[in-house]
Amino acid sequence: MDYMKYLPIFINLKFKKVLVFGGGMIAYRKIKLLLQCHANIHIISKKLCKKLFLYMYNKKVIWISMNYFKKYLKNVCLVVIATNNNNYNNRIYKLINNNKILINTVDNEKLCSFIFPSIVNRDPILIAVSSKGKSPVLTRIIREKIEILIPYNFGNIALLSGKFRKIIKFYSSNLSERRFFWESVFDSSFINEILHNNFKNAIQILYSYMINNVKRDGEVVLVGAGPGDSELLTIKGLQTLQRADIVLYDYLISRNILQLIRKDAKLLCVGKRFGLNSITQNEINELLIKFAKQGYRVVRLKGGDSFIFGRGVEELIAVKKAGIKFKIIPGITSAVGISASIGVPLTYRKYSSSVLFLTANLYKNSNINNSIIYSKNAETLVFYMCKTKIQDILKSVLSKGFFLNTPIVLVGFGTLLYQKVLFGQLKEIVFLSKKLSNPILLIIGKVVNLHKKLSWLN
Repeated sequence: MDYMKYLPIFINLKFKKVLVFGGGMIAYRKIKLLLQCHANIHIISKKLCKKLFLYMYNKKVIWISMNYFKKYLKNVCLVVIATNNNNYNNRIYKLINNNKILINTVDNEKLCSFIFPSIVNRDPILIAVSSKGKSPVLTRIIREKIEILIPYNFGNIALLSGKFRKIIKFYSSNLSERRFFWESVFDSSFINEILHNNFKNAIQILYSYMINNVKRDGEVVLVGAGPGDSELLTIKGLQTLQRADIVLYDYLISRNILQLIRKDAKLLCVGKRFGLNSITQNEINELLIKFAKQGYRVVRLKGGDSFIFGRGVEELIAVKKAGIKFKIIPGITSAVGISASIGVPLTYRKYSSSVLFLTANLYKNSNINNSIIYSKNAETLVFYMCKTKIQDILKSVLSKGFFLNTPIVLVGFGTLLYQKVLFGQLKEIVFLSKKLSNPILLIIGKVVNLHKKLSWLN
């Protein structure tokens, strides 16, 4: 689990006492934001700038003192230290910090127990962006990008939905059914009608879904997670993970991808590892069927593309036989994603007009040499999950006409931050493979030499 220095929360400050140190423009900017929350603001400062003086004159803030006294901390919810005097800020922070009150010192992350995020306000929808105080300019740029994406009247969707929330809860006490109801509504023209201020049409859509008593049938969605990097997950795959009730995933799924799954979804690791006792394929099939029959949206998350050297086909055949609906969302297969990440094209008209994908794990008793029949035109070979079969692969490819000086590359944990890439020749394959642990992808062929011209990752 990743460490978070700050927990992003939203605090109701209405009528709550907030103590602000400072009366200049730095303090004004924070006070202006706090007033939007209807906070009860008390200021400690020798003098006030014109804008804060107007706030005081209009009774929006209270100027209590030029000097700090401990009695001013009574019933205080937050403290904001907003002066341009670093020594004064440090002294005030040390005096107050022992009182276990949340403190923000402007532009000094070390003197903060909470920080102000960059905010996108589509009331009642609020989006907060933070860099833990490391780069305020970056968070502002991110906020501006989000501002462009979300229409200004987007909050009306939440307002109207909120009015019907209790009604829907009365009609259905089942949380999963209510979630499906709202997902169905939001997938309809409901949102579009509200954004165009057609509230009557939006309400009619809501009523039609209530009257028709829309309920969800369980389903299984087979999702290819790609080669490992979470940014290589497809948009449709991400959307599916955000809607999943239960996710059955393999060992090879990266932690970053798992963190994209909806937080209240149930996660079950059903991966199988070579040489270890693990869940059987029949047991995985039974779990998919069991959860889907209970009305859940079940996602079967597999590395790469589910139809390339995976058991996805077997799983869906079992699901269909049980009369359960299913969907297939493809992923970037590891050979394509990893080869691109290291600058090795799988085909190139001067070297290779075809590529053959192979997996060592499908062949038992190390009998690869007699099991694989290579295409005569396959100048590039790609082996998946090959560490335990390296010796057999070497014998096999040599017998098919490849030479000992044929370029090769072995990649461990491809596309991830800890990816390891080893280039060499076929005669070095055993030595190089010992430096890597599974999962290993092996590429054999002249195209490997092109990495010298096409390598783009630092």
